[in-house]
Amino acid sequence: MGLYNERILPYLIDLSMTGSTLERYRRDVLAEVSGEVLEIGFGTGLNLPYYPDRVRQIVTVDPSPGVHHLAQKRIKASPITVDHRMLSGEALPMADGTFDSVVSTFTLCSIPDIEQALAEIHRVLKPGGRFFFVEHGLSPEPGIQTWQNRLTPLQKRIAGGCHINRNMRQLIEQQFDQVELDAGYAEKIPKVAGYFYQGVATKCQPPGMTD
Repeated sequence: MGLYNERILPYLIDLSMTGSTLERYRRDVLAEVSGEVLEIGFGTGLNLPYYPDRVRQIVTVDPSPGVHHLAQKRIKASPITVDHRMLSGEALPMADGTFDSVVSTFTLCSIPDIEQALAEIHRVLKPGGRFFFVEHGLSPEPGIQTWQNRLTPLQKRIAGGCHINRNMRQLIEQQFDQVELDAGYAEKIPKVAGYFYQGVATKCQPPGMTD
């Protein structure tokens, strides 16, 4: 699977993650991003055109050298300076309280230890910092859930560890006390892979701390 994951899968991911439906989600979720920014699962850089003009520099992490190679063209064309690090989101070297915003789009589905990754996201956010996300996951319909559970083992093999049956609301709310989230089926995407969770989770400030 090494050759597939490093040479073939990055191109398949880049192709499958483009299009007007996903572009709309990217634009919406990134609209309020500000300050010091970390993007988890940078991939091929598909989010870069949708960051607001006020964002001029971001730190990004992704463990795959294959997708980072494909991202170079987008990085060069972007006014944003990208400090890319080939790291997993489960073990971030950044200090506690480093970032105002953390971004994750269509990434949490593929991280093996998602609970640890969310704990790391929470840790590196400043008090009052926000986690911006859009992810696909578990449908509320039992019939769709059955197929998601059946197909996830195959999906993990062919799509770089992607799970289509994770309850993203539950997982994020386990880590963050303050979560604003909308969920529903995306247009033009089969229901089994198209139930999207989009929102913002805020890291609460310690008692007695004010802006």
